[in-house]
Amino acid sequence: MDIADVAKRTGVPASTLRYYENKGLLKSLAGKGQRRQFAADVVDRLALIALGQAAGFSLDEVASMLVDLQVNREMLVAKADEIDARIKRLQAMSKGLRHAAACPEEDHLACPKFQRLLKLSAAGVLAVERSQMRS
Repeated sequence: MDIADVAKRTGVPASTLRYYENKGLLKSLAGKGQRRQFAADVVDRLALIALGQAAGFSLDEVASMLVDLQVNREMLVAKADEIDARIKRLQAMSKGLRHAAACPEEDHLACPKFQRLLKLSAAGVLAVERSQMRS
């Protein structure tokens, strides 16, 4: 399938397809200097790349998982655990914000529930910073 056809069919710009090829996510069937041609499974690969990105995987992580369209199950479980933890933090944050919006305390800093929200928020920020330092 020609690069223009892939771009038209999938909505992925040709520049992105070339970038994905440079990153090793896609493989062109054409030789150097020829117009890029892709195998019929390119649409499936692009769907998997989009799904991986939507789940929060970097392109490098997606590339490492997409060897012969075999997905690394351990990476999927680890990402699902990460998403679950993020959901818990966000739900706690949402509850705290709703409480703060309805709290009868004139000074939010005097409210024990709001204080817990601040501590949760600070703990979450620090945890994210620590994990980013390790990466």
